[in-house]
Amino acid sequence: MVKQKNIFTLLLGCFLGVVIATAGSVLADKETEQQAVSLPFEELRTFTEIFGRIKQDYVESVSDKDLLESAIRGMLSGLDPHSSYLNTEEYKELKVGTTGRFGGLGIQVTMEDGFVKVISPIDDTPAQRAGMQSGDLIIKLDGQPVKGMSLTGAVKIMRGDVGSEIVLTIVREGKDAPFDVTLVRAIIKVKSVRSRTLEEGFGYLRISSFQSPTGEALKEEIKQLKKDNGGQLKGMVLDLRNNPGGVLNGAVAVSDAFLNSGKIVYTEGRIKNAKMDFNATPGDLLDGAPLVVLINGGSASASEIVAGALQDHKRAIIMGTKSFGKGSVQTILPTGNGGAVKITTARYFTPSGRSIQATGIEPDIELRRLKLEELEAAKFTPIKEADLSHHLSNGNGKKSDSNATSKDADKEADEKGVDLRDYPLTEALNLLKGIAILR
Repeated sequence: MVKQKNIFTLLLGCFLGVVIATAGSVLADKETEQQAVSLPFEELRTFTEIFGRIKQDYVESVSDKDLLESAIRGMLSGLDPHSSYLNTEEYKELKVGTTGRFGGLGIQVTMEDGFVKVISPIDDTPAQRAGMQSGDLIIKLDGQPVKGMSLTGAVKIMRGDVGSEIVLTIVREGKDAPFDVTLVRAIIKVKSVRSRTLEEGFGYLRISSFQSPTGEALKEEIKQLKKDNGGQLKGMVLDLRNNPGGVLNGAVAVSDAFLNSGKIVYTEGRIKNAKMDFNATPGDLLDGAPLVVLINGGSASASEIVAGALQDHKRAIIMGTKSFGKGSVQTILPTGNGGAVKITTARYFTPSGRSIQATGIEPDIELRRLKLEELEAAKFTPIKEADLSHHLSNGNGKKSDSNATSKDADKEADEKGVDLRDYPLTEALNLLKGIAILR
């Protein structure tokens, strides 16, 4: 009992130190405001009692460091899925991950009900090439159950030497049973912006993630598209599907590229630094040409900022399915022991004051998920005018072609840059062409 009292005194002393430091910070920000701090003595007593019980009765010996670290992890994980504690090794792994110099799979993930959930695969990575989809639940890593792992621990397993293999066991909506996917780790280098001409006058921009240089890269791609299309565009498709987000400034720069004025996004939180406003500057790179933005369930965070800003300003038509709904800001705070705390400090809001968090962006035009397949050649081919004996010529000097097939049309469309198997993109282009006709 004396030992438990000593533990309680030590923990209480540490807690008091934290509270005093926090209170001092609050009073420094609010000099004229007096704030009473109440200590949860009863809860601290319970914590100390359980700590002592584990030390005394648990089947194996557990170090104080491990117990307290687990307590900290539990405290943060109970807040939301994006807050966590990183020990020295995990914090180092996080910093390595931001450089791109590691062997990885190319998926953005979060934790849901104890399993790793795929937010979205990243373009041109092993995960994307293997057909990983937004919403996939990873339940095993190389046969090892994910249940009970931390997100950081699972990510660490998924990383590894370039060229090495890992087997993911996946549960996917619509599939009757879990299935395995074998991936080969590779260096993850993401080109955030790609573009091409869909049809004459109509451009396509794909943003796979938001990085610091994304805004400048976007400007260069639009400049090239204009050059390829006689100096002006009739319309543009901005593809943000399966874009998991990234740097806030990148999202602001992309939104600003299509807006002349007004608010782009603002954030609100309890601390002073969490409150920020971002506004557009004059200059629309498309000069008011119609814009369609494609989103889906894998469009998260910074993608939702762009879609929300353009939707609120009625600058673009948002098409697709409801976005992921991550509207929170995380801040990395290094700790004295070489680790760090990743904690949610603010929420995003669209210009009209909508919170993205847990609601996502509702598209203006919803497109249900469809699977398009080429129909098998019919056993009986319908007879056409061109098949009739002695049919009349068309009068334009052109020969009739009774052997033309839908495949030829598909090939022609593909050569123009439109993949007819991409239903949302085809619909977006059709909408732009319709707007252009009305104009």
